[in-house]
Amino acid sequence: MQAKALKNLLFSINENRIFQFFIIVVIILSALLIGAKTYDIDPTYLAILEYLDLAITYLFLFEIIVRFIAEGHSWSFFKKGWNVFDTLIVAASLIPIDDSEMVLLARLIRVFRVLRLISIIPELRILISALLKALPPMGYVLLLMFIMFYIYAAVGSFLFESINKTLWGDIAVAMLTLFRVVTFEDWTDVMYETMEVYPLSWMYYLSFIFLNAFVFLNMMIGIVIERMQSEQNAYNLENDEGEISELRNISQNTEAMLVRLEQIESRLASQKK
Repeated sequence: MQAKALKNLLFSINENRIFQFFIIVVIILSALLIGAKTYDIDPTYLAILEYLDLAITYLFLFEIIVRFIAEGHSWSFFKKGWNVFDTLIVAASLIPIDDSEMVLLARLIRVFRVLRLISIIPELRILISALLKALPPMGYVLLLMFIMFYIYAAVGSFLFESINKTLWGDIAVAMLTLFRVVTFEDWTDVMYETMEVYPLSWMYYLSFIFLNAFVFLNMMIGIVIERMQSEQNAYNLENDEGEISELRNISQNTEAMLVRLEQIESRLASQKK
């Protein structure tokens, strides 16, 4: 009974919004401490910062233990990728950094503790999950963009090399020039230079910008938005929130009512017989 009471207590602590907000504040404080150590400060204050950093590390360890026990005290805790990520960051933060060859690595790992905000804040988890799931379809769009870059770079190198060898000397340099064009970094200077020799070369630039800056870029944005919506719907279903959760509940209730009506109809039919 005591173990069950302890588990319920830790579960209530883990689900408490004040505790979660406190952990967020501590994570931000941890990042600020790392930044403060990059300045030349008095050794006394530096020692205070070291003690604060140690206290934050142990607080993170306590928080991981609370989550582990609250979620069932089983290995299923590590089936969630964010739990594994948090555990690795906290475990690596326990590496002593004094008089050790791992000083640089340990300090770098402490910098990455700010990434724990992603696992703590659901909205950030949705963004990262959507981005990761959007990478495969975005890869095809990037491949298509690369093909367009390659074709236009080859054409530009053939046509404009004699005008400016620095910008169009070979296909690799031409692709860098086109990247400058597609990011709108003084691209009109490049266009006006070639228009002095080829007055219709503006068609080359505008068609390239239309395809890459407008069409393909918007395709990538659409992919990310679609994945974000899917992740948001999945989160709402898991936590029984939002309109999609309401629609699911309505659908389930409707199905249950239909089953009940079928049972009533079958009983009435049997009674008539």
